[in-house]
Amino acid sequence: MPKKKNDVNIKKYKKKLAEKKNRILGDVRQLESEVLNTSLKDAAGDLTGYSTHEADAGTDSADRDVMLDIASSEQRLLKNIQHALKRIEDGLYGYCELCNARISDARLDAKPESIVCIDCKKKYDL
Repeated sequence: MPKKKNDVNIKKYKKKLAEKKNRILGDVRQLESEVLNTSLKDAAGDLTGYSTHEADAGTDSADRDVMLDIASSEQRLLKNIQHALKRIEDGLYGYCELCNARISDARLDAKPESIVCIDCKKKYDL
């Protein structure tokens, strides 16, 4: 079992993860309010009750698909952050889940939700 990282780094990364989590939750809430909870007709600004042009409807639909993809990506990132926070609680944060090697501070600074070292990421194409 890996050793715990020192408390200063754990606090630093826990803070980074919490900030990232809060930012993502805000982004997801904004997406929900702006796109997901708005009908296609409302999004197009059509208040007349008449149908919109097919091209406009297609564009609106494509925009909604992009927003749904973004929301899905944000949800995956949120799940990874939750997993990293759980690893902090378990005393495993900062060590690779696959090989137990220490994950570099540079990697954790860039992606605090990282759970595998860069070597394993490259080796297993994760």
